[in-house]
Amino acid sequence: MLTTVTMGAAEAQPQQWSSPRTMCEYIPTPENPAARPVRPPHPAAKNEGTVRATIRTNHGDVVVELDRVNAPCAVHNLVHLARKDFYDDSRCWRLTNSARLGVLQCGDIYSVEKGGPGYRFADEVTGAETYPRGTIAMGNQGPDTNGSQFFIVHSHANIKPAYTVLGRVVEGMDVLDEIVAGGIIPGEGGDQDGEPALPVEIENIKIRR
Repeated sequence: MLTTVTMGAAEAQPQQWSSPRTMCEYIPTPENPAARPVRPPHPAAKNEGTVRATIRTNHGDVVVELDRVNAPCAVHNLVHLARKDFYDDSRCWRLTNSARLGVLQCGDIYSVEKGGPGYRFADEVTGAETYPRGTIAMGNQGPDTNGSQFFIVHSHANIKPAYTVLGRVVEGMDVLDEIVAGGIIPGEGGDQDGEPALPVEIENIKIRR
């Protein structure tokens, strides 16, 4: 549920903001508790402008520009988790490199699609999304199941427009290329879908203004 609200300075309201906000709903998932101590973000998310984040990995930095206009709740969530150190010393457990899908998937604490923040929130999609090289988007396990998981497209992603686009990589695609060149440890999805042969560790994610 997403609602845009604008609080004017002259209005007598219990909470006032200097810029318009989108109200987000972060729903607890007791069946999938938080992998690390963290509470859901405040429901009021900025919906103007962009924010940059530096994903620091053991292979180098990847800088992404996150679009608050396109995905206010998802960007608000990633910024919140980064500031709460949720992603520190975590792994990117999945690398794909097929004719259909070329992504590095990160954000799960324990293993592929296991170890989220203990809550979920709705998709922010229009049905017209595309996922070219350099896209950073939310991963999910079905409609409206967003949490901490995200993926970065290193080549292309010929997938349905069901994944919220967070933004794009502005520096560090060479880091992704190095990881891809290192190969894949074959998994259940075959030799083009599994763990990176060169383990990918996220040291931290720093939010840059």
